[in-house]
Amino acid sequence: MDEIKRILGKRFEKPGDSSSRIVRVRFATPQSLTKFASKLTSLARTVRACEERRTRHYSEALEERWSSVWNEAGMPQYVNIKDRVVALLDFWIDPSDASVAAWEETLESKLWQTDGDTVNSLPYPPQKRRNIVGLAFTASRRVQPRYPIYIISKGRAESRYTSRALERMRVPYHIVVEPQEFAQYTAVIDSSKVLKLPFGNLGKGSIPARNWVKKHAAEKGHARHWILDDNITHFWRRNHGRKIRCVTANIFSAAEDFVDRYENVPMAGFHYQQFVPDKRQIAPVILNTRVYSCILLQSDIPFAWRGKYNEDTDLSLRLLKKGFSTIVFNAFLISKTPTMKLAGGNTTEVYDGGSKRKEFAESLQRQHPDVVKVVTKFGRFHHQVDYSPYKQNALIRKRRISAPRKYYMSDEPVAIA
Repeated sequence: MDEIKRILGKRFEKPGDSSSRIVRVRFATPQSLTKFASKLTSLARTVRACEERRTRHYSEALEERWSSVWNEAGMPQYVNIKDRVVALLDFWIDPSDASVAAWEETLESKLWQTDGDTVNSLPYPPQKRRNIVGLAFTASRRVQPRYPIYIISKGRAESRYTSRALERMRVPYHIVVEPQEFAQYTAVIDSSKVLKLPFGNLGKGSIPARNWVKKHAAEKGHARHWILDDNITHFWRRNHGRKIRCVTANIFSAAEDFVDRYENVPMAGFHYQQFVPDKRQIAPVILNTRVYSCILLQSDIPFAWRGKYNEDTDLSLRLLKKGFSTIVFNAFLISKTPTMKLAGGNTTEVYDGGSKRKEFAESLQRQHPDVVKVVTKFGRFHHQVDYSPYKQNALIRKRRISAPRKYYMSDEPVAIA
């Protein structure tokens, strides 16, 4: 670090402008840091700024805590890689600068694959990536979810990403559509799986449909139900520090059983795979934060879905403020098409192609002014939520818990056709 500071001098600080983007460089050994510092000499003039973010170590305490909880529940294997990061540096670089090419040559990696990427986390020296194309986690026997799965969809009979993903996994589901589109969906999906709403084109996004689903599940006697967005492309499982596609329904069953061990978790779900990096020590679950897109919801919660924007964050916050806990799974993940990139759904009816970003950020702030503020990031308006007041919401274990089921999932992925 002292050598890098000497090279960069006073520029060892975050720039005041927001035009530059972050390149995060990880070093596993002091030797790799020294080697990088020598290469940085030739790049010193191109560096906008730099700062040390933190030094992280593998935590045996974290691993022991979550391994015991996870294994006691009989969950599929979840093992972290025992990596050790001795230094973690952030460099702010102008992506329009010609010096990006020099950085890419030094790091031996493309910095920005698309215009939407804002942060790259790269190891130094570069590491070879294992080819996982054609690999997937499977199970020798299917264990179907005990709670019904609902997909809320509008204007996406042709794409129907979530429906296709569940079909590949042979998972039963219902897709909930408005009456004017019922014929379009039943033309491409088994009509027994399509549920027709009693209303259409209300201009309120998915909120009325979500409340209809909640009522439908409760009337059918289901203690919980899954409610999924209609643009989920794949499901993933993480093990041995890497995430690989999963093509078995058993991840739904495992998540249900884990949540059902606690009496105060009305809302849970799968995390986005892009937010759970490979080769990091990460707990199999996150507690007391927002749940979104792939949600396991208690059917008799004392709240209805409300508003027009950010309904998942709003409901999560209302439950947390009542003292409940939420669970987001890092062991089981989803990937989706980018927000507002797919026609249909809320893209036109609610978000208006992205022109209402400030409005929907401010709407959440009005609902929860104590923990939400509106910020500008990457040239766009965002809501920023402080979940720290709810970190102490403790899980309450049920007194009587059923013996863990067997999920028949292998510890390693296999090649699939």
